[in-house]
Amino acid sequence: MGQSHLECDQERSWELIVRKILIGLCTNILMILGIGFYATEIEPKALSVTRIDIENKYVQKSFDGMTIVQFSDTHLGPDYTVDQLQSLVDRMNLMKPDIVVFTGDLMDHYAQYGSKNRKLAQKVLAKIEAPFGKYAVYGNHDRGGGGSRLYKEYMEEAGFMVLVNEVHSIISATGERMNIAGLDDFLLGKPMIERTLQSLRAQDFNLLLVHQPDVADRFTDYPVDLQLSGHSHGGQVRIPFLQPLITTSLGNKYIEGLYSLEGKIRPLTLYVNRGIGTTRLPVRLFEKPELTVIRLVSQ
Repeated sequence: MGQSHLECDQERSWELIVRKILIGLCTNILMILGIGFYATEIEPKALSVTRIDIENKYVQKSFDGMTIVQFSDTHLGPDYTVDQLQSLVDRMNLMKPDIVVFTGDLMDHYAQYGSKNRKLAQKVLAKIEAPFGKYAVYGNHDRGGGGSRLYKEYMEEAGFMVLVNEVHSIISATGERMNIAGLDDFLLGKPMIERTLQSLRAQDFNLLLVHQPDVADRFTDYPVDLQLSGHSHGGQVRIPFLQPLITTSLGNKYIEGLYSLEGKIRPLTLYVNRGIGTTRLPVRLFEKPELTVIRLVSQ
């Protein structure tokens, strides 16, 4: 009798252990499936709006309060559609920006993106409204995938000024000036740093658009006040308290958000936008797509 009770107790103990293991496995599987669903179906279609003020003594009175909306890395293709782009443009226009800037990587792969979709996307981009102009630079996906010869003309037809190693000045009615510089892509293009940035005037507010963020360290010899970049996607997948799982060349030092660099002439502020679309893997986790709304404030 004693032995029989002991055997029954052991059986019950094993049943409890097996049950706990099975419950744990099922819970983990459900959690993994839930995270996978969120990372592939929910977060990539979400949108975060980041608003920042840039206070700077070189912002002239004419440009005090001016708003700049930055978007980047749409990677139009099977994982980011023209309909999604239309929703993004509608959202931007509701913000009534003075300036809109695009910091590269419009399509994930030009050669694989059909001409019909290209025309539809161009019509959507043309709807973006910005009284002081729409500006763009090349990203590595714009230089690669067959897009190098098409991107500039394509964006210009959509109303953007594509800055390839050049500076555009906005001059107010009172003669005050701010400059927008744009450099070519640093991975597949031919950026000309000195030729482009040496023309920036020290008394003006100078904005620099360049796709890759990690090249910011190369601009501290010039009077650049604000650099806007993308490329990194914020790492695209980030486990809390850990470094991003997906990083890329020239986008693994300055990964997302606001940075301040010490310059020889004056400090350089860098903002790295997390981008809109995805590449390589159609997933985002704790790195929502982002629009950045920047307000210039005169000190």
